[in-house]
Amino acid sequence: MARRKKTDEEEAPDEEPDDRIDPGDLPPESDENESPVEGLSEEDIQRILWNDSDNPWKKEAIQARREKDQVESEVLRLQNKVMFLNSELNKLKSPPMIVGTIVDFFKDDMMIISTSGGPSFVVRFSSTLDRDDLQVGTQVSLNKDTMSIIGTLPSSKDPLVGASEILERPEVSFDDVGGLVEQINELKEVVELPLLRPDLFKGVGIEPPKGVLLIGPPGCGKTLLAKAIAYSTEATFLRMVGSELVQKYIGEGSRMVRELFQLAKERSPSILFLDELDSVAGRRTDSTTSADREVQRTLIQLLSELDGFDPLSNVRIIAATNRPDILDPAILRPGRIDRVIDIPLPDHGSRMEIFRVHTRNMNIDRNVDLEEISRGIDGFNGSQIMAVCMEAGMFAIRDERKKVTSSDMRAAVRKIRESGAEGGLIRLNGNSTGKSKHPMFV
Repeated sequence: MARRKKTDEEEAPDEEPDDRIDPGDLPPESDENESPVEGLSEEDIQRILWNDSDNPWKKEAIQARREKDQVESEVLRLQNKVMFLNSELNKLKSPPMIVGTIVDFFKDDMMIISTSGGPSFVVRFSSTLDRDDLQVGTQVSLNKDTMSIIGTLPSSKDPLVGASEILERPEVSFDDVGGLVEQINELKEVVELPLLRPDLFKGVGIEPPKGVLLIGPPGCGKTLLAKAIAYSTEATFLRMVGSELVQKYIGEGSRMVRELFQLAKERSPSILFLDELDSVAGRRTDSTTSADREVQRTLIQLLSELDGFDPLSNVRIIAATNRPDILDPAILRPGRIDRVIDIPLPDHGSRMEIFRVHTRNMNIDRNVDLEEISRGIDGFNGSQIMAVCMEAGMFAIRDERKKVTSSDMRAAVRKIRESGAEGGLIRLNGNSTGKSKHPMFV
């Protein structure tokens, strides 16, 4: 068998393949094939790896930081609470302070203090206090051990006295008062003129009147005049009913009277209106009951405040009563109550004025003759005339009408007359008040 001739390739020995690459065979270098981390520092590489959204260590670190902030805020809250509780505990453990009143000044830094327990002390006051705030009569707090003045206390007034100041004035002017022209002028002369034009009294050389007493039957406009004065003047208006000054315990009524006048002086110029004066200023008798004696003590304090050592300055007094016959003569003397204004039952002209005041906002039929109705209600007071207008309007509403007719007015007059109130007022308008028997009304 013929032997095949080996080629050159077959005769060449087996050689290892060469893994080396010829640089000439490589493609040219480009920026796209460059490694992204090449040319960066170690810190930049760490920052890139840390900001990766899939980094679990970063999520754990953020969660730990949040928990740390929450724990720190809770610790701060608890520390503040502990400090607050410690301060409250210190307040509860602090010794009590004694209430005293400044009686007199001893030296520049020493004062005489009277305490509620009875004894008086010569004490010093703290340098942190203002010297001008420490006046005679000022209530102060005292240290229990050294009795030195620690602070000043506000003036303690009875809540009824503090509530006597009228902040919202009634919307009642003198135009809402029917008739009583002469009485209004006298009231302005006594109350408004001394407050607005004190120079007139100084020029003449006289002291202005201190107070005025309004007397008359119920429902004739005494309180209405006081409301009009409160509305027309810019002075502080204080109102107190006489029965509120009569207290159960001994000395309480006198204290309230003293605080009431003190408040009026502090708020001056002011007007003090004492309604139902007969409840506290009745004629003094020899009664031995404790209640009557307490009322008499209150009356004595009232007399002292009206004409005592302390001047009233810019304080004007308005009192009202429908029983002047039972008032004590001491309160009616000049210097305390300088003028008495009698407010009688309205006459025909005054009744017409009152009708005009109460019907100016009413929808009245043109056939209603107010003058005729006024003639038929002789003896009615202002309150009853207002009730007549109101009842006439109610009759119209009952019939579902928008106008008040003459029949409504006549029906209202009959209803008010049959109520029985008119008879009592007519008797009061007679000699029941006893004005003719009192010397000041002669």
